[in-house]
Amino acid sequence: MDGEVQGSQSGAMESFENLVRAEFAPETTYLNTASTGLLPARALVAMRDAAASAAAGQPLDMFADVEACRAAYGRLVGVPATRVAAGASVATYSGLVAAALPAGAEVLTAEADFASLVNPLYMRGDLKVRAVPLERLAESVGPDTALVAVSSVQSADGRIADLAAVRDAARQHGARTLIDVSQANGWLPTAADDFDFVVAVAYKWVLCPRGVAFLVVPEDLGESAGLTPLFAGWASGEHPWDSCYGPVQELAHSARRFDESPALFSYTGARQSLALIEELGVDAVHAHDTALADRFREGVRSLGHEPVPAPGSAVVSVPGLGRRRDEVGRAGVQVSDRAGNLRAAFHLYNTAADVDRLLDVLAG
Repeated sequence: MDGEVQGSQSGAMESFENLVRAEFAPETTYLNTASTGLLPARALVAMRDAAASAAAGQPLDMFADVEACRAAYGRLVGVPATRVAAGASVATYSGLVAAALPAGAEVLTAEADFASLVNPLYMRGDLKVRAVPLERLAESVGPDTALVAVSSVQSADGRIADLAAVRDAARQHGARTLIDVSQANGWLPTAADDFDFVVAVAYKWVLCPRGVAFLVVPEDLGESAGLTPLFAGWASGEHPWDSCYGPVQELAHSARRFDESPALFSYTGARQSLALIEELGVDAVHAHDTALADRFREGVRSLGHEPVPAPGSAVVSVPGLGRRRDEVGRAGVQVSDRAGNLRAAFHLYNTAADVDRLLDVLAG
């Protein structure tokens, strides 16, 4: 029996590796997915074909790609496609949620969270936005808190928010939640049903082109939260082609009412990228990514450096080493400098050899 299990695991690993090899052939040691993910070959082909068809005067039905992406993303986070809006940026959707809050409402955020999530909340001007250390977020929710907004994985250093504690504290005090999963999509399983609003860009860990973002809304389409489709255009109508002129008479009976006019070529590529993530499986990607991150943590400690504590994260940040980014880049290894930290992000196309290559460069 043990042999059967081992054989099954070995087969699954081989299938995973074969899928990855067929889609990616980076020319550098690319450890920078937290900035931008690599496009799989299938996405590049789809976008080229769509562009060629458009140039020939025979454009493809790329709106079908948007709907396929909506459904795939829903499966990724465990909700029906009817609760998924398709857009282009986190800031747009954060601003949409911010606009639904009453004047004077208290919003709780984590200190130094990503600007695209928090800045629209500040830009309202009439909200009481309060920032606290990430580890104190749940305990800081109080009876006056209307919204808790936080990234599930912190961009600067890879720390993972205790979302279960945030969810429970918000429910206890009647606050709503806005969770940015841009740095978690594709490798860290997320149950969107646990929260009111879940937002993400898709050009990082789910390997889509820029111009793709998603917002998950509650089953009531945010009606009880006062969510209004402020930027609804013709594509947000229940019958888009009958909504081209004058005010839209009937908004979509789904989260599509919150769609931005889609960047169609990007969604054509995104359809292929999301399909690849589904084929690989988030659990398998999680196991692969976190094993590499742990290997790097152990190795960098052996060099005398202590990474920012972020257990279980695929993102590792090492204080004081950000200044070496350019040097590391010249050696063919792509990483980031964030807040003075060297940030390395380990994803499905990375290998143990990539980890060791970065360690060798850092060791000089």
